[in-house]
Amino acid sequence: MNTGHIPEKELVAIILYISLFFIIVAVALIIFFYFSRKKIIQKELEKIDLILRYQKEQLHAIIVTQEEERKRIAQDLHDDISSKLNIVSLNSHLLTAPNLTEAETAEITENIIALTTKALDNSRKIAHNLLPPVFEKFGLHAGIEELCEEFESSKSVKTHYKNEIDFDEKDIDRHLHVFRILQELMNNSIRHGKASEIWISFANVNGINTCNYKDNGVGFDSSNAENQKGLGMKNIDSRISFLEGTIEINSEINNGIVVNFTF
Repeated sequence: MNTGHIPEKELVAIILYISLFFIIVAVALIIFFYFSRKKIIQKELEKIDLILRYQKEQLHAIIVTQEEERKRIAQDLHDDISSKLNIVSLNSHLLTAPNLTEAETAEITENIIALTTKALDNSRKIAHNLLPPVFEKFGLHAGIEELCEEFESSKSVKTHYKNEIDFDEKDIDRHLHVFRILQELMNNSIRHGKASEIWISFANVNGINTCNYKDNGVGFDSSNAENQKGLGMKNIDSRISFLEGTIEINSEINNGIVVNFTF
């Protein structure tokens, strides 16, 4: 009898067992890849959901900011323009009254001229806040220089501005966002930080336009996320996102604020 010969039944059984093993391995691999793929897809969906939620928050911040700005403009127009023009209109009607003395006519005329002059000045201020003419004509560098001068004119803050970037005039639409970011930061430094000095510097670091901003105000605890959720900061975040840049904010109580952003 040949001991090396494997009976046919055993050979079939071995083949069946090997086939079953490979089938089990194949099924296990299919299940593994299925659940792995499902997990990857789930993570991708969660990532997309986070992006969509972030974009929704940014859009909401922009809309709220726009509405606040519209309310402010409407209030300025009502308080500074409409009210004065109403008085001008009343004074104009007074001039048509009979038997006015020369002195009365002169007084009414002076009132009309004074009120009209104030209304014109205020309308220029409103237009300037919407888009400074210097920025529109000469670009970001000149706009920031004028912005610093305006803040210094209040005598409450000293500004230090340094620029090492030659801004391209073609990017003026993007530069407007940089200008608005600095405007918001400076307003916050004065209004909330009670700062007496502000430093602004621009430099190109490894091919990336970078702005460094700091003040000597009262500061806040930047480790607390709630302190960075104000409307102004959301508006800044949305502008940074539009510029495809990054922003880093560091502050300590009684130690001012330091902001670095790229654009």
